[in-house]
Amino acid sequence: MSSLLVEVVAFTHECATPSGQFLSASLPTFIRYRVLVTVNPNVSVSTATDANLAEAIANVAAITFPLACPPHSPPDAIADFIANQLSPNNFRGYITRDNAEVLVAQQDSQIIGYCLVLHRDPPDPDVAAVVTARPVSEISKMYVLPDHHGAGASHALMTRAIDTARARKSAIVWLGVNQENLRAQRFYAKMGFGVAGTKTFNLGATIEHDYVMTRLLD
Repeated sequence: MSSLLVEVVAFTHECATPSGQFLSASLPTFIRYRVLVTVNPNVSVSTATDANLAEAIANVAAITFPLACPPHSPPDAIADFIANQLSPNNFRGYITRDNAEVLVAQQDSQIIGYCLVLHRDPPDPDVAAVVTARPVSEISKMYVLPDHHGAGASHALMTRAIDTARARKSAIVWLGVNQENLRAQRFYAKMGFGVAGTKTFNLGATIEHDYVMTRLLD
């Protein structure tokens, strides 16, 4: 593995510094900083075009989704979400949809992470109110197996996701992240995302609170 120094510029109303501290500003703010990212030459990222990969992707999703949930999340609600939203059938549908792309990170021919990118206007009114540029892409899901955290797979997936959005001529990319998931927030900030607003996410009967984070594309 090797390291790469990257300069990040973000445009935000509320931003996370590389140390994880959140700063608020009454006016939109540009931030610029440099971060050292890990590059693993053994990790490859590609777009899944074979629906037969859906089973393996769903297995990764079932392992990783609970790790991103807040500690208070009911286990039965997590299990229901996995069964209803992260099933092999769901991923087969995403792989064949024109406005969706499933990216897979592989190491030694094994899928170790995935990212779902949706090219569509935000269906949530709270998101649409703060993500106004068009066209727009959503990073709907991005997870890496815990044994591979810190090895460059997340950076490779995010880089490919942003390239995918650019290829679709999107002006902006957005994602939602739980307000308690500080680790993910720090990573997204390092990748150039800033907090633009908030939204809610229903996990069973529990209402979770997310930040809406955005990154403008060149």
